Amino acid sequence: MATWQQFAEEAPELAETARNRFTEHRHHVLATVRKNGAPRVSGTEVFWYGPDLAVGSMPKARKALDLLRDGRFALHCNPGGETMTEPDVKISGHAEEVLGKPREEWLREAQPPGGDGHLFRLELNEVVATAVAEDQSHLVIRLWRPHMGIATFHRY
Repeated sequence: MATWQQFAEEAPELAETARNRFTEHRHHVLATVRKNGAPRVSGTEVFWYGPDLAVGSMPKARKALDLLRDGRFALHCNPGGETMTEPDVKISGHAEEVLGKPREEWLREAQPPGGDGHLFRLELNEVVATAVAEDQSHLVIRLWRPHMGIATFHRY
């Protein structure tokens, strides 16, 4: 697992692409694991909190309870875009709740609705960016995993 900062240091161009996609739109899709093992998808907003990519949640929301029980997640950037060449970005990893003084500081700074909430830092296991090639003939898939660099695949 890696922090966003570690990802950005290992793969700066891909990290910039991913960050641009996550900041281009406000709402994204977060997948978590339900208590019975089935997937749950929820809308979410993401932001950067220090060196980490993070998500917040209303107190005791289903996605927060899922993450507290089983921190595995997948995050899909909003696929909206004007052209077919904008990459589709997906991230997976493990969410860890931020508690104590760092959480209190975040609550003061972010002032979430209701004045309370969960804050999760996202540890990254992999980042995938998929785009249509410039000549529109195939997909170009870039995959990053911690300490393994970037692998590029072409799907025709």
